[in-house]
Order: sequence, then structure tokens, then C-alpha cells
Amino acid sequence: MENASGQPQTVVVLGGSSDIARAVTRKLCAARAHTVVLAGRNQNLLDAAAQETHKYGVTTDTVLFDARDVANARATVSEAFEKVGDRVDLVIVAVGILGDQFAMDDDAEAAGLMATVNFAWPVAALAEVRRRLVTQGGGRILVMSSVAAVRVRRVAYLYDGAKAGLDRLCDGLADSLEGTGVILQLLRPGFVRSKMTTGTPERPFTTGVDEVAENVMKGLASGERVIWSPPILRYVFFALRHLPAPLWRKVMAS
Repeated sequence: MENASGQPQTVVVLGGSSDIARAVTRKLCAARAHTVVLAGRNQNLLDAAAQETHKYGVTTDTVLFDARDVANARATVSEAFEKVGDRVDLVIVAVGILGDQFAMDDDAEAAGLMATVNFAWPVAALAEVRRRLVTQGGGRILVMSSVAAVRVRRVAYLYDGAKAGLDRLCDGLADSLEGTGVILQLLRPGFVRSKMTTGTPERPFTTGVDEVAENVMKGLASGERVIWSPPILRYVFFALRHLPAPLWRKVMAS
């Protein structure tokens, strides 16, 4: 049950070793979360993320899964909920890979992997998350999307396209939860300095993971459907999404 200030006290993080997820988890722990379950594919990274929560006196556990295998999504969610051992206040879905678009242009296997990890596995997991939260009578879901979901770029169309699919699906999923006591919120960060973007040139409005986490905390408090980070990108992408295609390609190539 969320505390008197509306802060989640029990949290499941799918993709718990990602830099953004870790930053958000630290903020949640500082805001009085008392139980966290981190799920991911690398036990060493999960252990490092769990170590960060210990200074807050938080009970933390981990779950291993491989997002390349959609068949394990339901079992992963079930195991995470069972390890919480109580009502789950918040589920964060932060699963994804970026990849090298130009290396994957003609690679059917790589294209399929991008679609599976960035779209299919999260969708399967969300189905089980939805069922469990509705059954318990409430809760919150935060899905990590991207500003890239607003308009797909040539330089990353496999990643952007999968995020766009997840983003649109979550619009409908959020509507399906009306009246259930469950809320779904989307996080749309811009370019974030993290291990996933290491070696990639920074873009306008680049932020760090702690800035994103701060915007998430404000968004969780306000309950807004879409959390933009930084907030100015809401207006930037309102304009960019309406650019004529030739101009869009030119802007993205610059």
C-alpha cells in the first residue's frame, strides 16, 4: 500500500539493472519504499543495483530472466510478485536494447531480436502485470518508452519502431484500466547519458539518469499519463512530429 504521501512502498522493476531504472529505484527507496524486487538478465548487475538500495534499509530481492524468450514473461512476473510477498504498489517496465541500426539493416535475426526485447517481451509481461494488479484491486505501472516512439528515425528504426508499438499499445492498455484502480504511466525520456548510449554523440536536451529519475518522481506524484524528460520535449516533439518527411529526414541527419 502506498504511504500517506502517496509514495509506492513495494516495487517490482523489470529491467532493474538499467541505469535509468537504478536511478529511479534509488529515488523510490529514499522516498520510503521498503521492498524492491529487481529482475534482469545479469546477476552481477542486479546485485550491484540491489547493493544501492541497502543503505536505505530496503528489503531487496532479484529475479533472473532473458527477454529474448517471450515464453518466460509470465513466470518472471509471477516470481517477482511472489518475492514481494505483499500487495505490489508499482511495477516498472524498463526492458530494452538499442543496437546498431546500420549493422542490422539486412539481418533478419537481429531485427527479430530487437522486436522481441523491446516490444514482444514487455507486452507479454504487461498482460500478467495487468491481471495481477487488477486482481489485487489497484496499483501503478510505469512503462519506459522514449521520445523516439513519437516519430521513427531512419538511424534507429528497429528500436524506434518497437518503442512506438509499445507506446501505442500502452495508450490502449491505460484506457482498459480505467475504473480498476490501476494506473499506467508512460515515461518518454530524450537522450540520456547511460551505459546504453556510451559512444553515441549527445543531442540537444541531453540529460543524466538522475534528472530523469527526478522527473519520474514528479510524474508519479502528479499522476500524469505521459512523463516527459526533460519536460520541454513535450513541446519539441509536438512540432517535430508534424514536420514534412523530407525536412524530418534532414533534421535527423544533421
